[in-house]
Amino acid sequence: MVADLMVLAARTAPKAKGVDTILTRVLTGEQIRSVAEHLHESGKKRMIGFFVRDAKNLVSCDACVLVGAIGDTVVGVNCGACGYSTCEHFTRNRIVQEKPSTDFSGPNCAIRMADLGIALGSAVKTAQIHNVDNRIMYSAGVAARNLGLLGNDCTVAYAIPLSATGKNIFFDREPAGEGTK
Repeated sequence: MVADLMVLAARTAPKAKGVDTILTRVLTGEQIRSVAEHLHESGKKRMIGFFVRDAKNLVSCDACVLVGAIGDTVVGVNCGACGYSTCEHFTRNRIVQEKPSTDFSGPNCAIRMADLGIALGSAVKTAQIHNVDNRIMYSAGVAARNLGLLGNDCTVAYAIPLSATGKNIFFDREPAGEGTK
């Protein structure tokens, strides 16, 4: 129920020019295990210790909220924050890769990324109001995006695993690992 309320909070969070480019999804059970497995394998392969550590947290959570964005949808104000002088220049020069070699697909409209941050903040605020332990995870968002769980249009994603136990599973976590990033 709280995960659904978090999705509602992300969906109704304020957005630039009132245009919604936020993507959401709630994962449970086998879906979480699939993301955790992918995250663990990716962490080992890329030697990123916090990916491996986060996979352990993920597999122990009760539910997981994904929040992503269609970040290549421009606002049309020519702010230049993306690195291009105009939104038209951004759109014309953006290279879309079928299988990106990076965690996220970019460049992204900076205003859309701000919208994503506001949506994430609204979602975790909702979890906090209901006393559900949570953590925003870059790592699990990458794994979920790689698995296509927010669709092909998603350029950036974060995961918010949830836990309701006597001790916060996201506190006192083991270090990320020696010799890894």
